[in-house]
Amino acid sequence: MYSNLFVCLMGMGTVFVGLVCIVFLVKIMSAVCRSTERGKDTAPTAVPVAPVPAANSDKAALMAAIAAAIAADMGTDTANIRIHSIKRV
Repeated sequence: MYSNLFVCLMGMGTVFVGLVCIVFLVKIMSAVCRSTERGKDTAPTAVPVAPVPAANSDKAALMAAIAAAIAADMGTDTANIRIHSIKRV
């Protein structure tokens, strides 16, 4: 029968060897990825800028979405809900 110390050391040794193998695999994959990126021509491309929507339409859409969510939660129609103010928390 194996002693408790032997079993403990074998378990920790197995885990250590497994972790070392994972480290080497990650290093190999990193080297492979770096070598494939070197072959690509990375020319800078212009990123299109999205137009900024009007703040007034955003506020109206936000009010409508909040009213719809509250109405759905309360089980009522949005015509029965009156929002006085919105405060970001």
